Amino acid sequence: MLLKEKEIILSDGRHCILRSARTEDAEDLIQYLKITSAETPYLMREPEEIALTSAQEKDFLQTMEEAKRELLLIAHVDGKHAGNCSLSSCGSYKRYAHRCNIAIALYQEYCGMGLGKAMLNTVLETAAGCGYEQAELEVVTANTAAVRLYKSLGFEIYGEQPHSMKYKDGSYANEYLMVKNLTPVK
Repeated sequence: MLLKEKEIILSDGRHCILRSARTEDAEDLIQYLKITSAETPYLMREPEEIALTSAQEKDFLQTMEEAKRELLLIAHVDGKHAGNCSLSSCGSYKRYAHRCNIAIALYQEYCGMGLGKAMLNTVLETAAGCGYEQAELEVVTANTAAVRLYKSLGFEIYGEQPHSMKYKDGSYANEYLMVKNLTPVK
């Protein structure tokens, strides 16, 4: 899905452009995946597991551009890629058509400036506009800043997945399962 570009001002006064990812972003997005996976233990992959080719990423981005109910939103601050937020269907079955998944990651240097909240609000508004009634996400329980952000946007914890991730050192991380109703309250 293609969205109209949107400009926001971060808490530090810098200008940020939010827009749909395009095929020409492929190389930046592969680097982003590698770097953000190394910066935090809260993402699902290790950096060395990112083995996408430019052609594979371009194919994925083309599919996202053409999708009617899927979005990969990217943020650029001062012309530099700062993060992504995605919207995807929970499944292709009619019984799942009302549900979507949300995921977000920012480069660490852009955390705490209001960028994540702005991106999530944009994606949640888009999801509601596409007819989704329920947004879902998973978050590592130790990621308290993210949990606080999601709760501030109306997400609620409805479960916890024990040992959801296993790290190289043998330790585990649990994840909260969170949900937000996107339908107007009657």
